[in-house]
Amino acid sequence: MPPRVSDVMTEAPLSLPLDATLYEAARVMRDEGIGDVLVTYAGRLCGVVTDRDIVVRAVAESRDTSLTPLGDVCTAELTTVRPDDDTGTVARLMCEQAVRRLPVVDAEQRPVGIVSIGDLAMANGDAGPLGEISKAPPNN
Repeated sequence: MPPRVSDVMTEAPLSLPLDATLYEAARVMRDEGIGDVLVTYAGRLCGVVTDRDIVVRAVAESRDTSLTPLGDVCTAELTTVRPDDDTGTVARLMCEQAVRRLPVVDAEQRPVGIVSIGDLAMANGDAGPLGEISKAPPNN
């Protein structure tokens, strides 16, 4: 039986409120060595913003990152998983959706974790390149 999401996910993912700015999100990503931040409204997941979103949807469009709220550029249509889902299902969802990470939410849509393809590779004992890359610290 495959492990559950709760066995492999990163708990307590970083999140910012919908009205936080892109500048704030970029600083959090830099300081924490991550590439995305979950976006919440009233504690519930409502989107995700990635470093690529900031570059493509804001910087390349000459938006002021210190004034632009996350809600203007975040991806709001998300596929999410639950802590009790099995990792095989998660891997299939990632393939179908062409994503590398999925937010993990509870029954009230509050973010409780994030699961990445690297998490899945390490959980499956993958000694290949993906597992090795996933173990390496970020190169900020």
